[in-house]
Amino acid sequence: MSRRRSISRRCSEGARHLVGHHDFTTFRDLLCQAKSPLKTLDALELRRAGDEIHIEARARSFLHHQVRNMAGTLKLVGLGRWHPEDVAARARRPRPPRRRPDRTGRGSRPRRGPIRSPEISKALPAT
Repeated sequence: MSRRRSISRRCSEGARHLVGHHDFTTFRDLLCQAKSPLKTLDALELRRAGDEIHIEARARSFLHHQVRNMAGTLKLVGLGRWHPEDVAARARRPRPPRRRPDRTGRGSRPRRGPIRSPEISKALPAT
């Protein structure tokens, strides 16, 4: 079997694990505003066109960057860095949500109220 066919076969095997109703948190963008990561992927088809692999995904709705992240995952499968079963494991086990850093680098939520250290609080008069 040629290397190209082997890559296509591995990618197709990985894609089969994504079709159906899953929690797609793993493939969701950090800025995604969808209320739920539960989506039904009706079809995920791959076909070769020369040196390119074209991906066609069909569903009622998608998460922000879902298809882009799935394509990147399938690329890892095609390159042999992941096994098709790794895709199934990712689809079953969503990653923990990441917090979007704010400008201060402390996390996604801005602090409310005054920020004072104990030393400064002792020196300031009570309000």
